[in-house]
Amino acid sequence: MSGLQAADAADRITQKHRTVFAADGVVKIADAVSGEWVERILEVAEQQLRVPGDWVSDTNPGATENRLFTSRYRWEVDPVIGEFVFGSGMAQMAAALMESRTARFYFDHLLVKEPRTASPTPWHQDIPYWPFLGKQICSAWVAMTAATVAESSLEFVRGSHHWDSYYAPESFDGKRGFMAAFEGEKMPDVEADRAAYDIVGFDVEPGDALFFSSWLIHGSPGNAGDRRRVALSTRWLGDDAVWHPHPGCDPTVGDADTTARAGEYPADDRRFPLVAVQAAA
Repeated sequence: MSGLQAADAADRITQKHRTVFAADGVVKIADAVSGEWVERILEVAEQQLRVPGDWVSDTNPGATENRLFTSRYRWEVDPVIGEFVFGSGMAQMAAALMESRTARFYFDHLLVKEPRTASPTPWHQDIPYWPFLGKQICSAWVAMTAATVAESSLEFVRGSHHWDSYYAPESFDGKRGFMAAFEGEKMPDVEADRAAYDIVGFDVEPGDALFFSSWLIHGSPGNAGDRRRVALSTRWLGDDAVWHPHPGCDPTVGDADTTARAGEYPADDRRFPLVAVQAAA
């Protein structure tokens, strides 16, 4: 998407994209960001691996193999991540796919899987981890390195966002932590009975984006390959999103951190900035 302004990014979204996203809960947008963005985010990843930020999960610190590393909430302190949030076009594409007039930003999530990482990303929904409810909530997962499904790319249970199920959060590292407070339906063991589910996966090249509903069940294997997998996921709130803090959800933002009120649209421009506003139809 070299040279394309963020304001024009929604034009990349066709009616076919919208139809697939609505039915399947996920759609791939090839070349969603330019090579320049890829290079800049890869530099951020290198910096974070060397000097991690405040909100980090790291299964094998310092290792160059068998390491699952994630870093979150960098947009206010890292200028590259901040520029990506506001200037990459992810917000405009997300709003268009969600059929939402607006897209507010929730948080950024850098994900790195080093070669020969054994730990998979377990099958899960995003919505129970987050202090929000609403169907117009999605992620924009942008590949910064090439990845095949066999190596480490994402897989999804197609259409599972229509099940109206709300599953207890799954731990990525085996430690329940704050999630232990959640009381809810247990995630089905998709991996143990893959044939029973409509599973779709996507091979990706640098710059490709996977947009998917926060209600969609998804996961990924470890990294069996010999190359690092890097992705940056940004999370977006549409028109019907409401503030819904609850036991077992993201502890980094609560009622004391926002002007949003439970059950209401989170119109907090400081904490959840409004990034995209689409023209009325």
